[in-house]
Parts: sequence; C-alpha cells; structure tokens
Amino acid sequence: VSTELSQGCARGCDLCSEFNGCLRCSPKLFILLERNDIRQIGICLPSCPLGYFGLRNTDMNKCIKCKIENCESCFSRNFCTKCKEGLYLHKGRCYVTCPEGYAAANGTMECSSPAQCEMSEWGPWGPCSKKRKLCGFKKGNEDRTRRILQAPSGDVSLCPPTTEVRRCTVQKSQCPEGKRKKKEEQGKQDNGNRNRKDTKDTKSGTKKRKSKQRGAAAPATPTSPAQ
Repeated sequence: VSTELSQGCARGCDLCSEFNGCLRCSPKLFILLERNDIRQIGICLPSCPLGYFGLRNTDMNKCIKCKIENCESCFSRNFCTKCKEGLYLHKGRCYVTCPEGYAAANGTMECSSPAQCEMSEWGPWGPCSKKRKLCGFKKGNEDRTRRILQAPSGDVSLCPPTTEVRRCTVQKSQCPEGKRKKKEEQGKQDNGNRNRKDTKDTKSGTKKRKSKQRGAAAPATPTSPAQ
C-alpha cells in the first residue's frame, strides 16, 4: 500500500504517493491524471494540455479530457475551441466542410455565417402539391423562396439557401378530372341499366304476345248430326 507524503513530492504538488504520484496540487495549478498500465499517476501543471480543459474547483483544479470527436482543445467537455488539422470549427464542433449556409471566415478554419449576404424577405408559401398535382392526395410539400439582393464579391454560393420546403396536409378532395370521369362512368352505367331494362321490357312484351296467341280459342268445327 502506497503511503501519502507531504514532503519529497514533485514541485507544485502538496500531497503525493509513491504509487499514484501527486494527489493534490498547489493552488492555481491543475492536476492531470495520466494512466500508466493499471495505475493513474497525477502530475501538476499550470495549464491543461491539448485535448483537455481546465475545471477550477474550491477543492482542487482538474484537467478534464475533451469529449468532442477530432477536437484538439476545448473550452468545456462538449465545446471545442480548436479542431485537428484540416477540419473546420463550427459552434463547438468539428466538420470536414462548413455546414450549408456557412463559410470559412477570412481564410481561417472557423465557419461563420456569411453576414455580408443581403437577402430579401421570404415570399408566401406556395400551394400544397405532390408530383406536380394539387389534388387527390393527403400529404405533400409546399415551398417558398427569397432572393439574394447582395452577395460578398458576387459569390452567391456563400449565401444562405433561397428556397425552403416543408411538409403539408390538404383537405381530402377529388380532382376535377376525377369527378368528370366518375360522372361519365355513372352516366355510362345508367345508360347500360336503361338499355338492359329496355331489352328486358322488349323481351317481356314479345313473350306476352306469344302467350296471347297460344291462348286464343281455335274456330269451332261444326259437328255432323247423328244418324
């Protein structure tokens, strides 16, 4: 078992052990815990190294590792201040390229909103449509547009999007052509029914005439008087 020592410690360390190194640093210094096999060894530093940020505490100042992917230095656990070489910094995160609507500021690796772009107000939302149709569906899309009034150095690629699309829902309605088609089909069906009825009536009339002919009395034949 390693014993705690207050004398013979490294410079800036107030309390240490042979097994774990420094256990408590002097005020204003940060303690950094480095893993060595199964041991954690504490060392005292005036500032935290790359990949760590300093957290000051009344008990002891600590160096805590950044949790952001591809981050070289950070302000807090989840906010990066410098990305690894070749990556762009945007709102505390690291990206291969700047997100849409943003560009690297003045040749740096930090993305900033192209405020030099002057945009018009958004126009009204267009009609809800789906596959260029305005009816006969329930869910579709609608869009609205705006114009670029002024772009930095004439480069419109640095400006925000000019079109915005969102999902929309329409009242359940039938297309006019669908209604016409339905009426035509209904008319054809009605005509068919009338034709079938007329045919049926014609056949019925024919049967009645034949029945009357068969039921008519034959003329009486005079009988000879009995001899």
